[in-house]
Amino acid sequence: MRKIFLLAPAILLVTIAAAQKTKTSTAAPSNDNADEVLLSKLKYRLVGPFRGGRSGAVAGSYTNRTTFYFGGTGGGVWKTQDGGNNWKNISDKFFGSSIGAVAVAPSDETILYVGEGENTMRGNVSEGLGGM
Repeated sequence: MRKIFLLAPAILLVTIAAAQKTKTSTAAPSNDNADEVLLSKLKYRLVGPFRGGRSGAVAGSYTNRTTFYFGGTGGGVWKTQDGGNNWKNISDKFFGSSIGAVAVAPSDETILYVGEGENTMRGNVSEGLGGM
């Protein structure tokens, strides 16, 4: 009878140890590993023009939902006609400096109102020359 009492706890310990090994081997991946798996599926793509800086002015077309304009604080007015996949600078031959305002004329979408100078509250803003 004593042998059964000694044998039963030994069997119980072996069973618990085997169950813990099984749980450890099938456990969910750690957060670090899960993040690596998730991030490995991401692909980088450039959205917008290849330029640095920030923008303080954005406007869009009233009739074409994929046409947008933005004014860069580093200079220039940029236009996209494909929802942001490709951008073209449309102001280089006309003016430069930082752009703080862009608006599309409601009466004629070929007319843009552009104000130079930054309107953002920063310690390093650039002065402009007024509107165009």
